[in-house]
Amino acid sequence: MSSPPVADFISREERFGARNYEPLGVVLSRGEGVFVWDTQGNRYLDCLSAYSAVNQGHCHPKILAAMVEQAGRLTLTSRAFHNDQLALFYEEIAELTGSHKVLPMNSGAEAVESAIKSVRKWGYEVKGVPDGQAEIIVCANNFHGRTLGIVGFSTDAATREHFGPFAPGFKIIPFGDLAALKDAITPNTVAFLVEPIQGEAGVIIPPAGYFTGVRELCTAHDVMLILDEIQTGLGRTGKLLAEQHEGIEADVTLLGKALSGGFYPVSAVLSNNEVLGTLKPGQHGSTFGGNPLACAVARAALRVLVEEGMIENAAVQGERFLKGLRSIRANTVRDVCGRGLMLAVELNPEAGRARRYCEALQTEGILAKDTHEHTIRFAPPLVITSDQVDWALERIAAALTQDFA
Repeated sequence: MSSPPVADFISREERFGARNYEPLGVVLSRGEGVFVWDTQGNRYLDCLSAYSAVNQGHCHPKILAAMVEQAGRLTLTSRAFHNDQLALFYEEIAELTGSHKVLPMNSGAEAVESAIKSVRKWGYEVKGVPDGQAEIIVCANNFHGRTLGIVGFSTDAATREHFGPFAPGFKIIPFGDLAALKDAITPNTVAFLVEPIQGEAGVIIPPAGYFTGVRELCTAHDVMLILDEIQTGLGRTGKLLAEQHEGIEADVTLLGKALSGGFYPVSAVLSNNEVLGTLKPGQHGSTFGGNPLACAVARAALRVLVEEGMIENAAVQGERFLKGLRSIRANTVRDVCGRGLMLAVELNPEAGRARRYCEALQTEGILAKDTHEHTIRFAPPLVITSDQVDWALERIAAALTQDFA
């Protein structure tokens, strides 16, 4: 039986769905490893990985098996009762990351909101900040999610327009500017919330040594360093956590996306006893947070990430991919940057919107996403091979040198 036309799926979405996304004109129906297929049977190399949620590749068989097995046993208990998967998840992720306490949630945005609540509570009860005066420092061009609390400290006008009023308590400074951070800290500062690499902003990497200095400042002023590793974590940059590139440790680490390998919404706040120890029963929670199905899936997702060498492969293939992108000679390209398999090509403004190059890549068999008008992000699953990287580079070069006149 033939599949309905692509236009039929898209028109139904537009008729019934809120228009809060602008997807490329492709309708996907199947995925395996680094590849996805559309409803017409065309195959594409996925260079977005669902914004790094499928680091382990699409439909990894071991994660799938864990999900199916657990779904047949027990899916949800709420936190009113214990379940036999939560303690094991706690123990395994804490051991892997060196964390002392774990707070399980569902989405990345929930993890961010949970961290904000927790460090404010720590600030009042441990640091001694006057009630209602806690300050959290964030960076311009940040992306930490889309809840009302989070968009209130975004600098992206489109995410803020007509959604106010917003909650106070946030200071915005330039990303990568150590002096600005030092000047922004006051006795009421409880935390610095920052991405190790700004993904949605276009894969912006701070100057070398920046996070070493950030760690020193936060320690000196008793400020909790919150690293949002929801996109950069779990192997994406060639390390388990991006903080490892400068040998530092955050006070609070946020994980999500690849924590389930793309099978289920799972996120976590990882911290020390000092911060998460302030939470008492009834003060914070989630019906689905820490459910047995989520925990079983996350345990399998972490296990294959480590056992199958995906983190090391991300480092090797990321270097190959970055070198290849930098070797492309095209007047359209202004800059290429990246770390591990978190890569971006910034186009010259006169080249036009990045969107049309993504559409050209689609015809070449590659799915990538534009961001901020003139940047194309490339973030394939961490299971990509050298041959697949080389195949992609040939087609990316063809798209970037295409004449749209």
